[in-house]
Amino acid sequence: MDSIREILDAVKAENKPFWQVVLETDLEEREVTAEASFEKMRMTWRAMLESVESYQGERRSLSGLVGGDGARMRDYAAAGDTLCGPYLREVIAAALCVGESNACMRRIVAAPTAGACGVLPAVLAPLYRAGRAEEDELVRALYVSAGIGAVIGCRASIAGASGGCQAEIGSASAMAAGALTALRGGDGEQIGHAAAMALKNLMGLVCDPIAGLVEVPCVKRNVIGAVNAVSCADMALAGITSRVPVDEVIDCMGDVGRRLPTELRETALGGLAATPFGKSVKERMERGEI
Repeated sequence: MDSIREILDAVKAENKPFWQVVLETDLEEREVTAEASFEKMRMTWRAMLESVESYQGERRSLSGLVGGDGARMRDYAAAGDTLCGPYLREVIAAALCVGESNACMRRIVAAPTAGACGVLPAVLAPLYRAGRAEEDELVRALYVSAGIGAVIGCRASIAGASGGCQAEIGSASAMAAGALTALRGGDGEQIGHAAAMALKNLMGLVCDPIAGLVEVPCVKRNVIGAVNAVSCADMALAGITSRVPVDEVIDCMGDVGRRLPTELRETALGGLAATPFGKSVKERMERGEI
């Protein structure tokens, strides 16, 4: 489908949940059975969960820039004296863990990209681990996120090289916001509003990886994408709406991405990559020191 509105119209006309409309689109496009599609998505969910649970805090990336922060956040969260509540502190820890795992060459699920791999599992895994969501519910929520991601990819971009980090973390945040809204019983319109608000909040986010590595600031941006998704899902469930329709937000994100200077689209020539620290890391890499 080419728009969220098309999905929402089908939800209303056919009296089906958002996730089922996306599932049936998958069946038509890939010519598979519903059972095969659902099982593939179940495998995706289990891989996401594993990326959270298999995190190893002692591992470091080859550059040495990334590693251990997920463990630090888990320890801090375990003490209970956090500004965030129990769920949100687990979200933050999980986002760090999965983002670091990617940098350390561990198995992750690109959702929609490897650089944004921590957002979806960060918001979903804590609910499952706390017994607040069943596996089948989470699989259905992933169909919602997949539908949103597919439309963003079609109308705009999910790649930092073409749209900046708004296309990666922003898209992942919109996907996660929609998935959470569906998981908590939100209707199709609320799912669309959650996705729109999440994407709007990260509009214009640049892609400026230090030394071209998907490490700094990428890992910590997974945290803001996840926390943003939670807040937008709650706003949508409260009845708060996006004044700008979701498809128009997506189109706008695509336009903003095309207007971003080349230096701010994954080339590591601008932004944080161009700071004295960023340049020093690149120079050390070129000398073979890291």
